Amino acid sequence: MADVAIIVPTLRRPDSLEQALRSLFAQERVGDRVSEIVVVDNDPAGSARDGVEALRPFAPWPLVYVHAPRPGVATARNAGLAATRAPLIAFLDDDEAAAPPWLAALLKAQEATGADAVFGPITGRAPDARPWLKPYLERFFGRDGPERTGLIETPFGCGNSLMIRATALPGAAPFDAASDQAGGEDDALFAALRARGGRFGWAAEAMVEEFAPAHRATLKYALARAFAYGQGPSQTAAASRDWPAVLRWMVIGAGQAVVWGAGAAVLTLIRSPNRAELYDRTARGVGKLFWMKGFEPHFYGARELARLEAVKV
Repeated sequence: MADVAIIVPTLRRPDSLEQALRSLFAQERVGDRVSEIVVVDNDPAGSARDGVEALRPFAPWPLVYVHAPRPGVATARNAGLAATRAPLIAFLDDDEAAAPPWLAALLKAQEATGADAVFGPITGRAPDARPWLKPYLERFFGRDGPERTGLIETPFGCGNSLMIRATALPGAAPFDAASDQAGGEDDALFAALRARGGRFGWAAEAMVEEFAPAHRATLKYALARAFAYGQGPSQTAAASRDWPAVLRWMVIGAGQAVVWGAGAAVLTLIRSPNRAELYDRTARGVGKLFWMKGFEPHFYGARELARLEAVKV
């Protein structure tokens, strides 16, 4: 029975999109479970259409092209969901490549755990990074978890995930379009799922690789993302109007900023290559303090288009 749709949002990454799709075409041990692969082109110009059409003859399952011209990560994910009725939804980002057992491992983990949302490990790749930054950036773009498949307490991001649509992705537009520019759409989604009693799982063998393009493989970009990740707990508590929790996260953030900031200063003085890790922790602490509207970094939508245009020039 075809009961799984794979959604791949994309924005002007033709080479990495092709790599992602070809990795999906090579999936093993899934039989007829896949109903379609949905590619959501988030470029107003529809630049991914020709590439998708060129790959269509190689797809073992229906390959659906969707144009979502309003740039934004939440809008793109919602558009992908609107294009399928599959009860199980897998997400793969356009800068990721899935190992051949990826989808089978996600499905097996979901069946074993009964989780509403299952996540897998990610190996980060930053081939264009400066040598001293490369180990940090590859950890940053990667994702580690338990050695064995099972239930977990803390969810991860949507890239490399499998979700039960009825429970984890309810309604016509479960991703909040207010997150289109800054991201964090999955934080709100999973906070709501947890509040409903949802469960999260880990698929230890569902491996993907994530390739950071040159304009993202920088310390500036990673620290902006770390700051945004730090904002997440405070913003989630604020959205629930749980002000004691907001205060608690801000106190934690202040402590992190002071302690890790001091350590980062020392490692900077001695030019230690490990200083990037402490910069990251400091940025996350500061993010918990400055979670308010107006402080959100923008990584998607119009800002990402502008970055890509700058790279072309």
